[in-house]
Amino acid sequence: RLQQLIDDGAYGQCLLAGIPIAIKDNICTSDLPTTCGSDMLKDYTPPYDATVVECLRDAGAIIIGKTNMDEFAFGSTTETSAFFPTKNPLDTSRVPGGSSGGSAAAVASGMVNIALGSDTGGSIRQPAAYCGLTSLKPTYGMVSRYGLVAYASSMDQIAPIAGCISDCAILLDTIGGADPKDPTCLPGERKRLSNTDTTGVESMTVGVYTDGADDRIAALVREVADIFREHGASVEEFVPEHIKYMVPAYYVIACAEGSSNLERYDGVRYGHRSQDYTSVQEMIQNSRNEAFGDELKRRILLGTYVLSSGFYDEYYLQALKVRRLIQQSYDKAFEHFDLILIPTTASIAPKLGESLSDPIKMYQGDIYTVAANLTGCPAAAFPCGHISSLPVGAQLMAARFGEDKLIRAISVLERVTIHNNKQEQNQNERRL
Repeated sequence: RLQQLIDDGAYGQCLLAGIPIAIKDNICTSDLPTTCGSDMLKDYTPPYDATVVECLRDAGAIIIGKTNMDEFAFGSTTETSAFFPTKNPLDTSRVPGGSSGGSAAAVASGMVNIALGSDTGGSIRQPAAYCGLTSLKPTYGMVSRYGLVAYASSMDQIAPIAGCISDCAILLDTIGGADPKDPTCLPGERKRLSNTDTTGVESMTVGVYTDGADDRIAALVREVADIFREHGASVEEFVPEHIKYMVPAYYVIACAEGSSNLERYDGVRYGHRSQDYTSVQEMIQNSRNEAFGDELKRRILLGTYVLSSGFYDEYYLQALKVRRLIQQSYDKAFEHFDLILIPTTASIAPKLGESLSDPIKMYQGDIYTVAANLTGCPAAAFPCGHISSLPVGAQLMAARFGEDKLIRAISVLERVTIHNNKQEQNQNERRL
């Protein structure tokens, strides 16, 4: 493929020519299996490429492989994969986050410089925080979901993870755009994010919220706010409305949509088929029971429960109403704020096995990330320091279609970090 580009004289015209990239295993690739980290699809190779994969191939990128993930993206640690847990390259006793933990680990370990993941409730931003990387979840509908195996269709979004915000911008420029094959994909031209003016944050107003986070993480996030203030931004306190309802509303909606989407995996058309059955009904039941993991079953049961007769109005419709209130509160907040600065996670990466024993704690860990998915707003995670040699991530949210503001602000932080690192290096050299 690369030689063909060179022979055709198109090498210099392809934005990602020769660049290796890893793809999360819930994004369809016609030449590689797409397992979604599940025994249900362990032998499944799609007959087509996802739209984003087509875009990458057209740009000259080299897809070197698929990355591990929580089963069907139902998890936050990449430990619910049917194949093996992924370890954090910075501390192999800890998780890399999830559900896009494999993509984060691939970038953090130096296997690739950029990777694609998906983000339904923080699945690309939380791994970025745990692995010291940068990720940018775009506005819902900016990137086609055609070929993305669905979890919660009203919140799923394909997103990049990389070592810096400019690489994320280049990747979004490559994969973003209207797509008639995805009815939720927005029409019209996209901003050229890689051409964003990154000169500074003057005249921006930034809201800050750190309640509930580890005190050390809160302090690091507020240091980011101080940097913005020093570079001309106005920084004010921000208190999200309805915050105590965000995680419950998210999990009711996500599990409801997830249980509905996963009904299609029955062993009849494709996927794992049990060999132990005496009727079609028993075959479907055994196929799902054999191939689905415990966390997946838990969320399917929850979703089926809230969609069942007698509970649909009580739970699912109420969650949708809360979602609308959350959306309206953020629309109002962004009339005043250009950006909202919050932690990405409340704590550092947990030890392997720690979250699986307490699923409620795992769900509560999404407190800072689900707002961007419930509202459809863009959000970016980026490194802001270390605690006990482990990376800490902060997060910026903007109003819908405000990706350029995120890139501007994070570019300022990256320049400050580079400058500080050079100063520290010079001081160390003088000591030697």
